[in-house]
Amino acid sequence: MVEEIIIAGFGGQGVMIMGQLLSYAGMHEGKNVSWIPSYGPEMRGGTANCSVVISDEQIGSPIVAEPTTAIVMNRPSLDRFEPAVRPGGLLIYNSSLIDRAPERTDIRVIAVPANELALELGSDKVANMVVLGAYLKATGAVSEQAVRDCLSEVLPARRRELIPLNVKALARGAGLVS
Repeated sequence: MVEEIIIAGFGGQGVMIMGQLLSYAGMHEGKNVSWIPSYGPEMRGGTANCSVVISDEQIGSPIVAEPTTAIVMNRPSLDRFEPAVRPGGLLIYNSSLIDRAPERTDIRVIAVPANELALELGSDKVANMVVLGAYLKATGAVSEQAVRDCLSEVLPARRRELIPLNVKALARGAGLVS
């Protein structure tokens, strides 16, 4: 199994946290992983994306040009990364903030109203975890339990009080996928 993922959105949407959690969870499960962040000129509000590779075998290159999965949190990221997804791949998008549906018919598409669901849970700060939960259920690349186990390692100290809410958000996202 080799899963090559692009996660993209605006800075402040938790894109890097999602990538780090997948990487840590993969290591936790004994898999080979790579994580490469990429920021725009601004940290908050600018564009941000990261590439994650999770593999049962050695990783030849951490560069992800044609991802098996793209997780996009905003419209510019959808416009940029939808064409890059490998045929037969997966595109998960935040339908709360993206005003158009993906156009490709040769990939699996999952719309996640992440911001609405996060607000129902109590904070829009966990929209990224709703999307991540959907991804975990759709792919099984790493287990939801491994991600939960890694939350305290990845989240900054000032966000650790949100761990129980993050766990609920992961489960809510997973519940969207059949």
